[in-house]
Amino acid sequence: MKINKTNAVRLLDKAKITYELIPYQVDEEDLSAVHVAASLGEHIEQVFKTLVLHGDKTGHFVCVLPGDKEVNLKLAAKVSGNKNCEMIPLKELLPTTGYIRGACSPIGMKKSFPTFIHTTCLLFTMIYVSAGQRGLQIKIDPKDLIKEVRAEVCALYTEDEIN
Repeated sequence: MKINKTNAVRLLDKAKITYELIPYQVDEEDLSAVHVAASLGEHIEQVFKTLVLHGDKTGHFVCVLPGDKEVNLKLAAKVSGNKNCEMIPLKELLPTTGYIRGACSPIGMKKSFPTFIHTTCLLFTMIYVSAGQRGLQIKIDPKDLIKEVRAEVCALYTEDEIN
């Protein structure tokens, strides 16, 4: 099966970062990371989703967290230097990032946004993130991902982390 290279994949190649492309069966009715993890036969804790938020002070930023977790907006605002933040409306995802729902990769967005990845990524030698198209995941060392997108590693969903 021929896999078309996405912008995310081209950037990883250019940076000489080792990764593996993993195709999976898309279910248009269920674009969740939980479905992706089940399709891959992987633990959901290793399959990370990419969320794009907008802060009241800094504008757009990206959160990457395990697929079965919900971002804590108060915590996301705090780590990103905002007082408040919210998910961007779905209709803004493609024009803002160049990616569609169910295929938003933290790598290769239209412009570089501050990126925050949940601390649990460092528990694994490899994690999965979207390759930038539905039905394709990138299996990558989280340290390489952090370096490539210049991510800050922090807590994004644990409420006890809020002061």
